[in-house]
Amino acid sequence: MHPLRAYLHRFIPELTDADWHPLAQALRVRHLARGQHFIQAGGYLAELALLLRGTCRLYYPRPDGEERTTYFFFENHLLADYAGCLTGQASQLSIQALVDTELVVFNYAVLRHLYDERPVYERFGRLLAEYHLLGTDARLVEHLLLSPEERYRALLTSGKTKILERIPQHLVANYLGVTPVSLSRIRARVAREH
Repeated sequence: MHPLRAYLHRFIPELTDADWHPLAQALRVRHLARGQHFIQAGGYLAELALLLRGTCRLYYPRPDGEERTTYFFFENHLLADYAGCLTGQASQLSIQALVDTELVVFNYAVLRHLYDERPVYERFGRLLAEYHLLGTDARLVEHLLLSPEERYRALLTSGKTKILERIPQHLVANYLGVTPVSLSRIRARVAREH
């Protein structure tokens, strides 16, 4: 089964061959070299992509030159500038490959057309929106209510162990909202307890 079809199947197991075919026709493979961007803040890209191989990070560049990493994408993650796809406006976020990365890409316009033509895709869109809303809400609550050490402990016990295994420590620190030095201290304290 095509990796994107398998991804869709998680949300819409009733997807038929007839439903899949028009989307399959629109797919193309895109490669990103390490450090290359899928989308950069200020740009516009109305495309979605399933990450087949590699790792990407989503970050927001700030006017002071700092960056705030808010998410990491690994294999079988769908990525896009969803707000830009919906509004047609320039992106506020950047998505960057951390290693050589392979994606399967399709235009958002294709998905919008399928929403109208095939109800199963409209269901997918709703379920995907709910999934992302819950994830965004959880991330916001984490940053508003937990201390940096509590965020680190939550990361240790979450299902997000790939972040600790595959992401450089300075980016893990950025994701947690702390400096690399602070993360090192937090890790040492937590390690002493075990």
